[in-house]
Amino acid sequence: MKAHVWVMPKRTVLDPQGQTIQHALSGLGYAAVKDVRQGKFFVLQLEDWSREEAQAQVEKISREVLTNMVIEEYRFEIVE
Repeated sequence: MKAHVWVMPKRTVLDPQGQTIQHALSGLGYAAVKDVRQGKFFVLQLEDWSREEAQAQVEKISREVLTNMVIEEYRFEIVE
């Protein structure tokens, strides 16, 4: 079983990396891209946990380890 975790800056937080990427895309002719938010993506390989246990543990890992809750938000999914 695997868990996919996405961590993104909160909408209220400035994203200078995303702004830099958006500016570069505009300069390359992709002016239709008006906003870019850069985040992090994690793939966790899980063993020996039930689906319910995995859900609870990944929630805890995401909140306590992978995300700075002051400036970031997360979502995850458990995949087979």
